[in-house]
Amino acid sequence: MTAISRPEGELSIARYLQEPQVGPTAARIVLGAQLRKLRTGAGISREAAGEAIRGSHAKITRLERGQVGFKRPDLADLLTLYQVIDPERRDDYFKLADQANSAGWWHEYSDVLEDWFELHLGLEEAAALIRTYQVQFLPGLLQTEEYAHAVTRIGYPSAPQTKVDRLVALRMERQRLLTRPDALRLWAVVDEAVLRRPFGGTEVMVAQLRHLLEAVQMPNVTLQIAPFSVGANAAAGAPFSILRFAEPELPDKVYLEQLTSALYLDKQESVDQYTAVMDRLCTEADTPKDTADFLASLIDQLA
Repeated sequence: MTAISRPEGELSIARYLQEPQVGPTAARIVLGAQLRKLRTGAGISREAAGEAIRGSHAKITRLERGQVGFKRPDLADLLTLYQVIDPERRDDYFKLADQANSAGWWHEYSDVLEDWFELHLGLEEAAALIRTYQVQFLPGLLQTEEYAHAVTRIGYPSAPQTKVDRLVALRMERQRLLTRPDALRLWAVVDEAVLRRPFGGTEVMVAQLRHLLEAVQMPNVTLQIAPFSVGANAAAGAPFSILRFAEPELPDKVYLEQLTSALYLDKQESVDQYTAVMDRLCTEADTPKDTADFLASLIDQLA
C-alpha cells in the first residue's frame, strides 16, 4: 500500500504524539495552529467554520489560539470541512486533541490555582527558554521555600495558612523544570532592590542568596543584577517575561502578571518591543560573573 503523503505542517503533530513530556497547553496551541492552517488553506472563513460546529467565529478563534479544549464532534466536523478525510490523518488529530484535553500536573492544585495563572503554568512547562525581568520579587523558579512563604503571605495576607502552604508547594513543584532531562533555560535580570529587601528576615534572605549562588552554577541558569545605576532608558519599570518555544507552531509570548490577572501578548510587534527592552537590560546589567561576586559580597554583609 502506498503511504499517504502528509502536508509539512502536520509533521509536528506526529512529533508531538511521540513526545510524552509535552503538556496539554502546548498540544492545544499546536493543534489550534494546525487547524488554522487547514482552514486558511481551504479558503474557509471563521464564520463558516463556526457554523459547521454550531458555534460562532469567536469560538473558532479561541480554538485556533489554543485557549480552550477540543470536543471530538467539533473536531470531526472541522476536519471534514477542511477535507481531511484519510482515517490515519484524522486519528492523529484526535490523539493530539486527547493530549490537549488532558489535565496538567498542576490540576492537583486547582483548589488554590487562579484560572489566569493556569495558562502560564502550561506555557512555562512547554517553554525552552524564559527571559524574565523582575523588580519586586525573585523569579519563582529560583525562590527557596522559606522566601516563597514570605512573599506569598504578602500577596495573600488574609488567606488561611493551608492555602499559603499549597501555593508554595506549587511553586516548589514548578522548579523541577530546571532539573528535568530537557531542562528549561532561564535567563533572569533582577533589579538590585529585589536583593536588598529582606523578605522573611535576614536569616531567610541569606539562605536565599546562597541558593542563588548555587543556582547560577547550573548551565541552564543565567542571572544578572540590574544595579541602581542602570539608566531609565534600559529599565522597564514593571516585571515581564518572554517565553520562547522549540516548536515553530508556538510563537513567542510575553507574560505580564498583574495583581489579580495576567496579560499574554504574542503579536510580533509587541514581542519585538519587549525583546528590545530585555536586550538593553542584559547589556547594561552586571555580567553573570559580577552577579556571583555581588551575591557573595551581600551574603558577607548580612551574615
